[in-house]
Amino acid sequence: MNKSVWIAAAVTLLFWSSAFAGIRAGILGGYSPGALVLLRFVVASSVFLLYALVKRVQPLQKKDLLRTIAMGLCGIFIYHTALTFGERVVPAGTASLLIAAAPVFTALISVIVEKQRLYWRGWFGIALGMGGAALVTLGAGHTDSFTGSALLILLSAVSTSVFFVFQKPLYKTYKAIDLTAYFTWFGTIPMLVFLPQLTHEVTHASLMATLSGIYIGIFPAAVAYVSWGYALSKARTHEVASLLYINPVLAVLVAWVWLDEKPQSIAIFGGIAAIIGVIIVNSRREKA
Repeated sequence: MNKSVWIAAAVTLLFWSSAFAGIRAGILGGYSPGALVLLRFVVASSVFLLYALVKRVQPLQKKDLLRTIAMGLCGIFIYHTALTFGERVVPAGTASLLIAAAPVFTALISVIVEKQRLYWRGWFGIALGMGGAALVTLGAGHTDSFTGSALLILLSAVSTSVFFVFQKPLYKTYKAIDLTAYFTWFGTIPMLVFLPQLTHEVTHASLMATLSGIYIGIFPAAVAYVSWGYALSKARTHEVASLLYINPVLAVLVAWVWLDEKPQSIAIFGGIAAIIGVIIVNSRREKA
């Protein structure tokens, strides 16, 4: 991957890692999951609307409409609704581990759909990254069982993997920011079912919870998805997705500062393993 891809991915990971703590802060501050996810994406949709008013967004071709709508439903509506409802119970660090399973699903889908060949070093890197992410979460002191909330977050991991792979052909025709705008708008529409909750709770939730919702709408949702789309358009899908293993490392640090979810020393070793796993997956010298 070239330098611009690394920079774009780094921006994404920084903001996405903070989103887990931001979601928890919003829920702990008085928002229900449905109201919070709608607040987040009303903000994100507004950001893209302002962009569209300033600079013309490329119109969708008729042949791409259904795929774009499906990607918006899958990567925005299903992913974020399931994740936010899951974080009612699952702490931020644990949620980031479960989402870190996404590169496994992404690699498998890429092998089948994109005919991408993944050699033994790639699979070893994925396994090592997953193990490192597990250590990070255990180091944060969480031992959540496989509850319904955890299953919701795993559903998020699967849906975002499908989103990563099937959106990629669209980048041959559209810019990352234009596609992200369409994905966000289409994904936000079904969230409007939570509008009555939001209108009630916005006057009762804490100011900090509302600011958290605005923050995760502007940066982890709008800005980060644009930079991620750019990275996906310039590199192989499973290589870019493997960088998600760094998410638990950053997410635990953010949750420590923001929510006082303190990690243990074992998290350091998990972080090292996760980063090494990413390096291996992205090595250009893989051998069959």
